[in-house]
Amino acid sequence: LPIALALLGGSVAALAAWRWLGKRQIQQKMEEARRRRDEGVKKMEKAVQQFREQVPRVQSADILSLPLVELARRLREGSLSPETVLYTYIEKALEVTQETNCLRNFIPECEEQLQEIQRQKEKGLLYGIPISIKDHIGYKGHLSTCGLVQFLNAPVQEDSVLVKVLKRQGAIPFAFTNVPQSLFSYDCSNTIFGQTLNPLNHTKTPGGSSGGEGALIAGGGSILGIGSDTGGSIRLPSSFCGLCGLKPTSERLRVDVGSRPPPVPCALGPMARDVDSLALCMKALLCEEMFQLDPTVPPIPFNEEVYLSSAPLRIGYYDTDGYFPLPPCMRRAVHETRDALRAAGHELVPFAPPRIHYVMTELFLKTFFADGGQAFLDIFTGNIIDPGLKPQVNCYKIPTLGKKLLALILKPLVITVVSICRSVSKMWKHQHQVMVYRTEFIAMWRDLRLDVVLCPVLGPAFTVGYPGKLLTAISSTMLYNVLNFPAGVVPVTKVTEADEEELKLYQGYCNDPWDRTLKQAVEGGVGLPVAVQCVALPWQEELCLRFMKEVETLRREQ
Repeated sequence: LPIALALLGGSVAALAAWRWLGKRQIQQKMEEARRRRDEGVKKMEKAVQQFREQVPRVQSADILSLPLVELARRLREGSLSPETVLYTYIEKALEVTQETNCLRNFIPECEEQLQEIQRQKEKGLLYGIPISIKDHIGYKGHLSTCGLVQFLNAPVQEDSVLVKVLKRQGAIPFAFTNVPQSLFSYDCSNTIFGQTLNPLNHTKTPGGSSGGEGALIAGGGSILGIGSDTGGSIRLPSSFCGLCGLKPTSERLRVDVGSRPPPVPCALGPMARDVDSLALCMKALLCEEMFQLDPTVPPIPFNEEVYLSSAPLRIGYYDTDGYFPLPPCMRRAVHETRDALRAAGHELVPFAPPRIHYVMTELFLKTFFADGGQAFLDIFTGNIIDPGLKPQVNCYKIPTLGKKLLALILKPLVITVVSICRSVSKMWKHQHQVMVYRTEFIAMWRDLRLDVVLCPVLGPAFTVGYPGKLLTAISSTMLYNVLNFPAGVVPVTKVTEADEEELKLYQGYCNDPWDRTLKQAVEGGVGLPVAVQCVALPWQEELCLRFMKEVETLRREQ
């Protein structure tokens, strides 16, 4: 017995030592990644200082205030130099990331690209424009981390198609922005690079998963960014940070999905301060270079005639999807926008999206968690889990029987982990259900003879840490990922004191724990931006942008 106890004690000690060693190795990798980031920041600070010494009289505030279209015009005509604009934005990005922790790394090759564009025979549509890109977008020689330790030693071997096209159009990618661990969150925190804060209110999150982009652009440190969207990851940061953002039809731009394609269509798209910037970016990307580099992208150039049209629109609208009730200010934004559009001569038609409970539980959650969350758990092997994701991860670790028992009393929280398609035949049936629903939705749209739809988006910005507690609150954006429709976000107003008072009376549908959690998440938001969502049918990005531009123009007039 003493020998057995000694062996058991030795085994326990060895296991503890092995776990400690593994955790220590993870910590060392993360520390090394942070050290490399800090070195990159210092190099950029030095480069900016050297430029300032050479060109001391730069009007930084004037450059930073220029809209993208005007900045691009001045760069192409030569009244501003690409060098001046690049270092002005790098300097501002250094300031913004110091306050919000929005950058993962600078791209030192931006200085090489600066020289390269001046050798190009033709000036592209984005000539000299500094552009920020989301962490996982591939750039040769750099990491695509997704906030995960296992990707810290795997630099990308080749520029992604999107980066190649941006360079061909004269843009200068200069920074990678931070993301939540695994990208499956609409907060913006990971254990390697930390929590990103909203520049408009540091107690709030910028949203996610393109949250670093949202924070950097809203803080003025970038004029144009590229994000990705699988459930709202462009639109939610745009809503939280007061930006314009477009999720195109997923196949309209090349998407590098890596080794594991997302279960719901993923789209890359632009984020910026105004709609014209989004349109210019889409026009630049939808070029012959894109179509040649990737023959799977439909060769459909940007239709400027549709974007510039002023014909009256027939607009469907709704202020709630009936699944997750949003704060009063978000519904107010839809009502005010509806009234402004009607006064401007457009026709507004009530529209009720069908069966959103079915979409969320059967079409979205069953797709993402078809294996009970095992694939998601596998991502975290060899990682320290970010605190914001622990509620989700802990749910997925519960045995299936336990999940089913909990589901009886805790819906809708654990519906995400009990909606499981185990067999291949069920997966095929599920794909068919998505197609049937899409056909039904389009038929309703056609019956009402709609051009576009106006609807709410989740907001205002949540307090840091709350997105992980409210996964199912993203129904307003997730619907259009399941449908694969282009959808964009435009800020139209701000949270008022009256909104905050009305929030005190908010009870949602049931005044249950999720309704109360949402109320807590958005409290203290006076002055934060409030946005609406604009939607069009597949492949009609130009019409979606034209509608967004109309909303933006009416807002500015008001």
